[in-house]
Amino acid sequence: MSDLNLDWANLKFGYMKTDYNVRCYYRNGAWGEIEMCSEETINLHMAATCLHYGQEAFEGLKAYRCKDGKIRIFRMEANAERMQSTCRGILMPELPTEKFCEMVKRVVKANERFLPPYESGASLYIRPLLIGTGAQVGVHPANEYLFIIFVTPVGPYFKGGFAANPYVVIREYDRSAPLGTGIYKVGGNYAASLLANKKAHDLGYSCEFYLDAKEKKYIDEAGAANFFGIKNNTYITPKSSSILPSITNRSLMQLAEDLGLKVERRQIPIEELETMEEAGACGTAAVISPIERIDDLEMNKSYVIAKDGKPGPISKKLYEKLRGIQYGEEPDVHNWVTVMD
Repeated sequence: MSDLNLDWANLKFGYMKTDYNVRCYYRNGAWGEIEMCSEETINLHMAATCLHYGQEAFEGLKAYRCKDGKIRIFRMEANAERMQSTCRGILMPELPTEKFCEMVKRVVKANERFLPPYESGASLYIRPLLIGTGAQVGVHPANEYLFIIFVTPVGPYFKGGFAANPYVVIREYDRSAPLGTGIYKVGGNYAASLLANKKAHDLGYSCEFYLDAKEKKYIDEAGAANFFGIKNNTYITPKSSSILPSITNRSLMQLAEDLGLKVERRQIPIEELETMEEAGACGTAAVISPIERIDDLEMNKSYVIAKDGKPGPISKKLYEKLRGIQYGEEPDVHNWVTVMD
């Protein structure tokens, strides 16, 4: 167990120094050996492609300390595969799934004392990062790369935890373009969201809400998270060429089917929010953030979804089911969890 004197129940979702990170270099066309490192900084050439041309990719996943004393890591193979997809999209060498998973397990084990206690509401956030380190002035892929994984204990992404939040439609900014990099987990997508996110917060909302970049008619994403809606015993989530394929959303779609719901991935006109019985934003950080209402200020329209201001029953069931699997309290019938002693 941990020897740290931390207020685990009140941790923020932020960075905290831990003992070790793990690193692996790509040089001369091959990945090297896994290295354990206690240094927080990176020695980087000023002409590295990650700094000039945004050649970088990252992932986010979590490890949990569970009631039975074991540590569980959720769907790390899926994160490895999504990072490989990003690598193909921006011409970086793919890290093999086996090496990715080995590094995740090593960094979690090395920082075990930072794993928050069971029932604290906190978890160990795992951040894999791949950057182009080779010096390049022309717009070309690097010839050298660094893959690094660090961890940090985190509290809930939203202060209120599993509670309904208000969102606001932002029409004057796009997070990503159709056929652009929206389907890849690259930093540029998040840089493109900072202005809209600040505007939403300045207006008193939890998060911004994006419509499709081409026509501004269809629901795209809720901040940096996927959107889903519930109506007529159906789990509905947008189909778009500019949305990051969320592993949490994929998991929730499967759980919705397991619970007997129909699942639809399709374009969702914003007006359809009027008929939604429940809605939420989903991702690794928050799992599910239920949506209370979505205000479209430009159209002078407010779509109130959680009429009593509380999360809906199906969202609650899905949230509890997924959390139960992550903490080893529900059967892991889909083999999503890696159990460490």
